[in-house]
Amino acid sequence: MEPRGYRMVVSTELNYVTACGTAERRLIEWIRDKGYDPSGLDEGRTEIAPHATLDRDFESGLKGAYSRWRMRETHSPASGTWQSTLIVRSGLQEDEGRTWVQVDIEHQPALAGEVPTRANTPNIVRSLLDSLEARDAQADVAASPVFIEAEDVDDSIEELCDSNRRLPVVIATVPYGKDPDDWSRSVVEPLFRCLHGLAVLYVLTPEAQAKFNAALEYHPVFGGGVRTYLPGLDPAWKPDAQRHPVMSRRTIEADLRRAASILAALPQRLSSRQPLPPALLGIPRQRTRPRSTADGTDIAQLRSDNTALTALLDEAERAEGIRVSEINDLYAELAKADEAESELRGENEELYDKVQESQRLILHLREQLREAGRFAVAHTGAVAADITYPKTFSELLDRLKELPGISFTGQRKITRGLDSQSVDNWLRVAWDGLLALDHFAAASAGDKKCGDFLSWCKSDASSAFPFPTAKVAMRESDTVARKPRLRAERMLPVPKAVDPEGRVFMQAHLKIGGGNTVAPRLHFYDDCPRSGKVYVGYLGPHLRNTLT
Repeated sequence: MEPRGYRMVVSTELNYVTACGTAERRLIEWIRDKGYDPSGLDEGRTEIAPHATLDRDFESGLKGAYSRWRMRETHSPASGTWQSTLIVRSGLQEDEGRTWVQVDIEHQPALAGEVPTRANTPNIVRSLLDSLEARDAQADVAASPVFIEAEDVDDSIEELCDSNRRLPVVIATVPYGKDPDDWSRSVVEPLFRCLHGLAVLYVLTPEAQAKFNAALEYHPVFGGGVRTYLPGLDPAWKPDAQRHPVMSRRTIEADLRRAASILAALPQRLSSRQPLPPALLGIPRQRTRPRSTADGTDIAQLRSDNTALTALLDEAERAEGIRVSEINDLYAELAKADEAESELRGENEELYDKVQESQRLILHLREQLREAGRFAVAHTGAVAADITYPKTFSELLDRLKELPGISFTGQRKITRGLDSQSVDNWLRVAWDGLLALDHFAAASAGDKKCGDFLSWCKSDASSAFPFPTAKVAMRESDTVARKPRLRAERMLPVPKAVDPEGRVFMQAHLKIGGGNTVAPRLHFYDDCPRSGKVYVGYLGPHLRNTLT
């Protein structure tokens, strides 16, 4: 499920009373900027405009204090309701004097089943970050990106590795020959426009870049690119680099506005999925009661109360419907994660068997060489196959002409889009898969007894360009094949010489990656016995299935 709401959770070293007063002043300014009347705010519900209400509740006791403001805007019956919530909460004993601040923005559709509109970063967030001196663990959470100078690198590495960090850290670099201030103002700030309150934002100066990348050997960033460092960074473990996506300069400059939206998707998803700090989890659900009117008869008062309570009940029902939908989506994501875990377990078991087999073969061959008197050769390291991998998916598409057995019929735009979301090994797996398919095409052209690609991968014929069989699926599930909507997504283009309709059901696919929401797949159609070609109709994010 893609994130729809906006959530900011930060802390401040200001005490609760000071933070609460500052937040309320920023809230009143925001309300005035919207053209609403914030006068007369008190506990309970206040109508600040004909289509907007503000609910306020607070509590102070042995378990700490909190203040909460919730604004609901319904511009028209068909538009649904925008709900904005601001919470200031005194920290627990383990929070060491910190005060927590939470901002939530969500859209509640007018009709059940409608998809909520995605929330943008509200203007109040920028003013809150500046006035509250917001922090995430050791890092300052600012409304503008901060430069990392050479002398700041050690501190920035310490921030990245902090186990208490909740927010991602997004670091931009300056291309060679570009003025850092100009690049930050014209490119980085517009690129980071959707990240305020969702991430810690930095720009790495050219002088600091070499020192930074030397310290993070497996997690570098350079060349005008941007890297998102998620919490839990392990700089000494190379496989960890796959968790921290890189966005290339080429993607950024191709469409800056689109790149900003893509860059914000992961931090926004993380903010909506990450558990709240215990202090914020302990706040009770808001139960606003209408305030009594100063005059009028008892019957009029009762009617007014009834109308208000009916409205509150409707709000509660809509909110419950949204929560149920979110829970169902989370169950679906959990099912996907379980499926991915099973696939990875199978891959690991297969790779372990292959490694063990390779080790036994190496020992046997070395023993044979020693018996033949070729001691130097027996103990010389193996020479890796001379494969030059593409550096981007755009380059991969350009290099398909090197593979005569492959014909790409898919949408290149979708494949190029992987460059903004790719992890380190996706390109290698995709290129290895294409190399294997190309050699399979050459081996099976005109040979109807060669079998399918999976059988070829299991045979000795694939030894020159092997591809893990655990990453090959020759068919989709029966449910996917039967459901028209899911099957239609896999009806992918081929030349009319292959099929008169110009499309075939490409259920055979390679699992290029897993472990996140993109999980790219390569769908192909084997036409080798007739044309000597393998048609690749899709290379992009995982198509929808029964779990999505």
